[in-house]
Amino acid sequence: MRTCHPLATVGFVLAGIALLVAPSLAAPGAAESAFVPTRFTVVDQGTMGKPDVILVPGLSSPREVWDAEAKLLAPNYRLHLVQVGGFAGAPAGPNASGPLLVPIVEELHAYIVANKLHPVVIGHSLGGLLTLMLAARHPEDVSRLVIVDALPYYGVLFNAEATVATMKPQVDMIRQQMLAMSADQYAAMQSMIAARLVKNPEAQKLVAARSIASDRAVVVEAMVEDLQTDLRVDLASIRTPALMLYAYEAAAQQPDPVKYEATVRAVYKPMPNVTLVRVDDSRHFIMYDQPEKLDAAIEAFLK
Repeated sequence: MRTCHPLATVGFVLAGIALLVAPSLAAPGAAESAFVPTRFTVVDQGTMGKPDVILVPGLSSPREVWDAEAKLLAPNYRLHLVQVGGFAGAPAGPNASGPLLVPIVEELHAYIVANKLHPVVIGHSLGGLLTLMLAARHPEDVSRLVIVDALPYYGVLFNAEATVATMKPQVDMIRQQMLAMSADQYAAMQSMIAARLVKNPEAQKLVAARSIASDRAVVVEAMVEDLQTDLRVDLASIRTPALMLYAYEAAAQQPDPVKYEATVRAVYKPMPNVTLVRVDDSRHFIMYDQPEKLDAAIEAFLK
């Protein structure tokens, strides 16, 4: 496969990682626990005493990205809605520097243990990668997984033969370019990317606004770590029952829908208990483009 120029591909890489504004890290209904996470906050919704579901948003996304799905799940589940620090207007806290993804996963593990949960974990894009990381590192934590349009290694969108090592020069270039952009340039890029992420015009505006409101340094670090995380070798060991929903838009130019579907099916083939479901007529934010299909697939899997 031909290697794409980094700036030409960064739009879909960000789409694949998910761009989405929470007012603050402290929120009414915040979950009480013996463990207080510092990398994210959690808000409880739904029905106490019912099975637990943790919902993890993607890059620059607030917990509100799950609002429609949470409303539908609430009668039958206790929901734990995550908000990552630095995304969508929330204070960055310790996410402002240093490694990001592994510390978030370890705090998710600590939250689950402290609250004596055995939850379903649902993650979109970067949240999907975090969900896979949690299942690989702490398989005892999770009862089921729902991965919404996420890959175990995003480098394959650049080049089918990509590795962490071969991708590093491009990833370093992307980091430098994104940090060097002016505020106006960065904002313009978010609007362009949002149009690739979601079909719904109003949702496009929401996605762009939430991305612009995010802490750029946190977003770039998360994106870089995502591009340098390869979980393909871990998939065979993840035996937790899983549902992977992936977007498919027949008229899309980037990514090529046929090649993207082939990539999804190829990279997830080693995972023993995963069910792949294609969601037609949708871009990356399936919850905005095809909310009914998303909910139907999740509810059927959980039942």
